[in-house]
Formats: sequence, C-alpha cells, structure tokens
Amino acid sequence: IHVWGKYEQGIILINEGWFGHDNGNVNFFRYGRDTVEQMIYKGANPDKELGLTAQHGAVFNNKLYIVSKQGPFVATDARSLKETGRIENMPADGRAFAGVDATTGIVSTSDGIYKVNLTNFTIGAKVDGVEGETGSLLVNGDYIFTQSQSEGAIILKKSDFTVVKKLADIGQGFAKTGDGSIWATTDDQLVKINPTTLDTTKVALGFSMGSSWFAWNDGTVTAGNDAVYIAKTQAWGAGGDEIYKYVPGNAASLSAPWAKIHTGKEFYGSGARFNPARNELVVTAIQSGYGQNYKYNSLYFYDPSGTLKKTVSYEYFYFPALILFN
Repeated sequence: IHVWGKYEQGIILINEGWFGHDNGNVNFFRYGRDTVEQMIYKGANPDKELGLTAQHGAVFNNKLYIVSKQGPFVATDARSLKETGRIENMPADGRAFAGVDATTGIVSTSDGIYKVNLTNFTIGAKVDGVEGETGSLLVNGDYIFTQSQSEGAIILKKSDFTVVKKLADIGQGFAKTGDGSIWATTDDQLVKINPTTLDTTKVALGFSMGSSWFAWNDGTVTAGNDAVYIAKTQAWGAGGDEIYKYVPGNAASLSAPWAKIHTGKEFYGSGARFNPARNELVVTAIQSGYGQNYKYNSLYFYDPSGTLKKTVSYEYFYFPALILFN
C-alpha cells in the first residue's frame, strides 16, 4: 500500500524568486483541492534558503533536486520537501539537473556539465567535450541529450559520458512522445530525433521560436503520448499567448494555434508542460505588462482537444520557472 506523501499527487512549481526581495521558492498545486499552496520549501525548511534565481528542478528516485543560477544546488525529499542535502558552491552558475542512475546525476552550468555523486550529494568531474553555456537535459535509453548555446545539442553516451553526436542548429529541447521519439526545435523547425539511431527528421513550424538563452529557462517544448506542444514566446523567450500542437505525420496541425490563453495574460518561464498521467497540458502565465502585473499568476489546464478545463489564479511575485508533476 502506497501512503501518499504531503506533496504528491499534484504539481510542483519551481519559482525564480522576486529579485531583490526573495530567493527562489516552491509552490504546490494539489489535485482535488484546486488551490496553490505557497512557499512550501520555506515551510518545510524555515531556516534555509534556495538560491537566486531558482530555475530548474527534477524529481528523481524520490528526491526533488532544485537548481539555482546563483547560490546552492539543493536536494529534498520529494514527498515532504525536507532538505536532504545541499552543494553550497557550484563550479559555475547552475542551469538544470538530470538523474543518470541510482548513484549518478548531471548538472548543467554556465560552463559545461558536471557529474553529481547522488550518494553523498557532491559535485564530481566535469564532462569532457562540453564547454560553455549548457542548459536542458534529457537522459533516455543509452544517451544523454544536452542543450548547448554554442553547439546546439550535444548527445553523450550514458555509459561513459563521451560525445557521440552534435546537432548544430538545435535551440530548445527535449521532449519525448509515446513512441520513444525525442523532440527539439531549431529557430523555425521541429526536429524529431530517433532515440536509437539519433537520425533526425524536420518539420517546418511556420513561426519562429523564441530563444531560451537570453535569461535561460528549460524551454517551452513539451510532449504527450501522441503529440508535441509548444508555447510560442516572444523572441527573447518569454511572453506570448499561443500554444501550438503538432500531431506527428500531420504538418497541417501546425497551421494555426491549438489554443490561446486569456487576453491580457502571457507565458512566463517554461510556459507549458504536458502531464501524461492526466492527459492534460498545464500552463503557467502572468498578467501582461510590468511592475505590479507580475503579481497575478494563473495556471491553465487544457484537455487534448484544446478545451480549457480549469483556471486557478493566485497572487505574489513568484516568477514561475518550471512545472513538475509529482
């Protein structure tokens, strides 16, 4: 019998934090209660702080790993959010984390990728062949897919971290559909990567992707079992209000937006993530404009037809970075 933890069966929201006021923090949306529980990391760890800006998180082997651009890299119990470890000083500004196996993870930074010893939660050796700004990560099958500002996508062999392939024009990634395909984007194309051969096929998007590098976030490409979803942002990787859905094999599915969020709202952070367990797309948005507008947050829930099922609003200057399902 599985006894649900305090922060299971819901959505973990990693927040950047309010620059000059608050460090990063974590909120939680609980299914069935339809409210956002705020500042849960702080509630579980009143004497501790995340870094600034908290930008990425990943649930792996019952731990939640939280990466900040400046400040500590933190591990918590994924069910209680109680901190279990921290790396106070990173070798470079943190970006993203992915688990590789029971004892090893990787963290991307502003200067390459580093191994992480998950047993004692310490930073290990830098991965050879990956330099400079790195971002999004996906561990799948025999490979590790990494986002590089200078080289596009760098694909590593999972067994020994050697570079096996580079895809020069990749801008954002990575998402996985039910058939195992890995998806990424160039400036104006959607790229399907075969998970075994690493061969690629491309589909014209019909619009330009924003860059996730201006103020790095994990990108706005996500996937369900049988479709890829993209929150279309402004060129600088934020803003925008249109969601596109690509059905593999059907180029016409990209000819018009699949959904549009409420007037006066715009995407923030990674914008959208698909929850296969509930067959729904979840979107983070803020009120358009500057200043006080950043205080007004919305979560939108869409079914696969593009119908808006639910809107949940909450207030504070959180600056939502990433949606995680736990």
